[in-house]
Amino acid sequence: MKKTVNIPNAPSPVGPYSQAVIHNDIMYASGQIAIDPSNGELKNGSVEIELKQILKNIDALLNAAKISRENILKCSIFIKNMDDFELINKIYADYFKEPFPARETVEVARLPKNVNVEISFIAYL
Repeated sequence: MKKTVNIPNAPSPVGPYSQAVIHNDIMYASGQIAIDPSNGELKNGSVEIELKQILKNIDALLNAAKISRENILKCSIFIKNMDDFELINKIYADYFKEPFPARETVEVARLPKNVNVEISFIAYL
C-alpha cells in the first residue's frame, strides 16, 4: 500500500501528482523546483539561488518522513544548461556527506516554469 506525502512546508504540486509517495519503506519524491512554499513564489535569480531553495524543499520532505539526507539513495538532477554543472556539483557536494547517493545529471531543453534546475530523489525510511 502506498502513502502520499503532501506537506505545507514544501511546494504544492503544480500538476496532478504528490510531493512524494512512500511504499515499502521507500520514499519516491517528485521533482523539486525552486518554489518557496511560504509564499508560492519561484526563487529564480540564479542557479545557486534555485538550487539552495530546492535543497530546502528536499529537507522539508525528508523531515516530514522523519529521515535525513543520509537516507537518500539516489538523486536525479535535470538542468537546462550543462555549463552550470560545476556550480551545481559544488553546492551538491556541500549538501551531502559521503557516501554520496547514486545520481545522474541530465541536460534538458526545458523544465517546468522555465527553471534552471529540478531534482527528484529516492530515500529509504
